[in-house]
Amino acid sequence: MINDVIGQHIRTFRKKKGLTIQELADLLHKSKATVSKYERGEITLDVVTLHELAKVLSVDLAQLLHMEENITRPDSKQSNPAFFADANQFYSYLYDGRSNQLIRCVFDIVPSDHEMGNTVYMYMNFEDYANYQNSENTYKGTIEHYDALTNIIMRNQDTLMEQVTVSILASFLDSNTKWGLFFGISSRPMMPIAVKMLFSKQRLEENEELIQKLKVSKEDLRLLKLYNMFSAT
Repeated sequence: MINDVIGQHIRTFRKKKGLTIQELADLLHKSKATVSKYERGEITLDVVTLHELAKVLSVDLAQLLHMEENITRPDSKQSNPAFFADANQFYSYLYDGRSNQLIRCVFDIVPSDHEMGNTVYMYMNFEDYANYQNSENTYKGTIEHYDALTNIIMRNQDTLMEQVTVSILASFLDSNTKWGLFFGISSRPMMPIAVKMLFSKQRLEENEELIQKLKVSKEDLRLLKLYNMFSAT
């Protein structure tokens, strides 16, 4: 199972980088047949090869090893608020009015013992969930939980100059979905932006109803005028 998952990740990141199997094999000084077996999960990779693959593909080792299944950790319910308890992956959606399209995202959480919080990878705007790592933008950062708020602070892995923050209110209350605010510097074009984002434990049906929820509503505008600030609750 783990070999299949790693192989799928290798194939996805290879395609995202625009490499053929032969080109990746040349960079690794391996045969094309060997790299094909890596991607099909037919070979158990050693640590040295995994590190070399991560370097060549310009990703972190954790991105190659990440498993999508939820993993129960004995202390997770104490350390994480209810919305994130026992989860190492969740989804989010926003609506980009510049391109008039719904943008889907997948967040992978990598548990960590360091004080800065768990590492998180956000894959934004991809064509299909089977290869969500092959996304337009990939962000890496930390997820930090406070009493009434969860903050996710990330930087674009590709440009490094684009930093964004996601704030989710009342994540200690358990529910299938949560509203949050996504804000930071956008590279399309380069400017500060703030947009409401819907988070979910499961994938949502991408229909007109979801799009309408993601668009700025009359109530959003009323509160914007009232408070002179954009809020997502």
